[in-house]
Amino acid sequence: MERVEQPKRTKFLVELIKPSHYDDDGYVIQWWRGFIPSNSLSSIYGLALDSRNRRVLGDDVDIEIQAHDETNTKVPVREIIRRFARNDNRGLVLIVGVQTNQFARAVDIARELRAANLDVAIGGFHVSGCLAMLPELPQDLKDAQAAGITLFAGEAEERLDDLLKSAFERRLLPLYNFMKNLPAVSGTPLPFLPLKYVKRYAGAIGCFDAGRGCPFSCSFCTIINVQGRKSRYRTADDIEHLIRAHAAQGVRSFFITDDNFARNKNWEPILDRIIELRRRDHLRLNIIMQVDTLCHKIPKFIEKAARAGCKKVFIGLENINPESLKGASKGQNQITEYRKMLQAWKKAKVLTYAGYILGFPSDTPESIARDIQIIQRELPIDIMEFFMLTPLPGSKDHLDMYLRGERMETDTNKYDAEHATADHPRMTAAEWEDIYQRAWHLYYTPEHIVTLIKRAVASGIRTSRIASMIFYFYASHKYEHVHPLQGGIIRRKRRTQRRPGYPRENVFSFALRRTREMLSTYGPGLMFFWQLERLRRKIEKDPASKSYTDLALTPVNDHEFADDLELYHATDSARRAAELAQSQEATRKLRLARTAFAAE
Repeated sequence: MERVEQPKRTKFLVELIKPSHYDDDGYVIQWWRGFIPSNSLSSIYGLALDSRNRRVLGDDVDIEIQAHDETNTKVPVREIIRRFARNDNRGLVLIVGVQTNQFARAVDIARELRAANLDVAIGGFHVSGCLAMLPELPQDLKDAQAAGITLFAGEAEERLDDLLKSAFERRLLPLYNFMKNLPAVSGTPLPFLPLKYVKRYAGAIGCFDAGRGCPFSCSFCTIINVQGRKSRYRTADDIEHLIRAHAAQGVRSFFITDDNFARNKNWEPILDRIIELRRRDHLRLNIIMQVDTLCHKIPKFIEKAARAGCKKVFIGLENINPESLKGASKGQNQITEYRKMLQAWKKAKVLTYAGYILGFPSDTPESIARDIQIIQRELPIDIMEFFMLTPLPGSKDHLDMYLRGERMETDTNKYDAEHATADHPRMTAAEWEDIYQRAWHLYYTPEHIVTLIKRAVASGIRTSRIASMIFYFYASHKYEHVHPLQGGIIRRKRRTQRRPGYPRENVFSFALRRTREMLSTYGPGLMFFWQLERLRRKIEKDPASKSYTDLALTPVNDHEFADDLELYHATDSARRAAELAQSQEATRKLRLARTAFAAE
């Protein structure tokens, strides 16, 4: 019998990299386990998987896909170079989802790969935002192109096939700009990551975008200019297929990454389908989502979100100063509605996170400290996280400052909402960064931590949930010195992964310094965790906690906020003196409370 010779097969390597960024010492921020999954990585992996299954490069070409999220794994640059070399450099490295603060790191990785003659493309919000808003390419993008790096602006749905074909045929262009033609997402390949990657996130959490775009016009936001203001959404069938694919590998927790899921026009069919999956198929699904401050006005939204398994919700509170909200084109945030909205989520036993931006033009260190006190007293928020107002490329703020020729930080690595990247009319950069650092301590006082736990008991929320989130958010800032959105479990710091321009430390001095860092971080951190656990158990056992109430938990009187917020409209020296005295008194009480908390 004559032997039939099999045709020779060709391999094409696709390497997906989601970069991290550098800390102030030049080391890559990386963890044993990360907390925030990357939807960009999941989306591109799902698209690449679909391209492979359809054999878009030909029946005799096998596409091999690898993925790396640098926040929870080392990007094996040398190994990638060796694998590509063994394959005659047939392949493409896609550095995906690159935000502005990650662009410097992305380019450093790309340069090393380009030195070995690998094809590399960088996409994400930084490239897309610059192409969407600026009249010309900024210098950092020009430098990347000069290094032979391809730039990709826009979304990859309906475009990845052509990009892979271009790389396969070695005709990759220096720029792909699809910002004027946003694709539909309904019926397109779904975000997906194999379990071996998902397990690198704490809690094995998957993620997906149920839709893209936002109808609002916040001046500091990049979403509306990169993903558009028109809602594009997936169907309930899409979401069911996605959930079933993840559940088949044991993943049942999901972060819905829509900037505002409440404004997704398909939110109700999606939630109804998830509720049905929980009821009919007994899938114990846990959901985290992001919404706006008026979501409680949408009939049945909060009720159905809770029934679908929503345990935590992120809310863009942003600020309580009416002048700041108006100036940022965020008029949809109605401060008199905040408490109603937060109480509605509490009634549904859902933990609330609120993002709060520091550095609007009317802000001062004194006014920010006062605002935090108002929030503590009057709003039943569980977790607060703080950001410095940052003119991100892709936002109207950035464009306006660019056109006016105002000073902006040139180092993109600092656009992480923790550094002053522009001038402020009422604060120096040092004052601004100082109040950002202090804001965490002003909110998470020992006294207020007690209040948060008591509110949880009174609302029927498990105290272990609120305590764990207090620990993660506050400890990330206090002990690891990173924003919680960049946090994780056990920091990994590699001596050889330092930003170009920083000296490589001696092995022994690095090991000694790193040992001291870990002892000074995890020793006090574990002590704080132990104190928090003792406090939680004590409050939970106290019968009086179940009947606890305070102003934030009482029904809303729309006029209550007026007295507190009158301060915003006063500008005389007497008011400023009063604010200073109030801040000094708050600092004194904070010290006393910390002493009492430690003794407890």
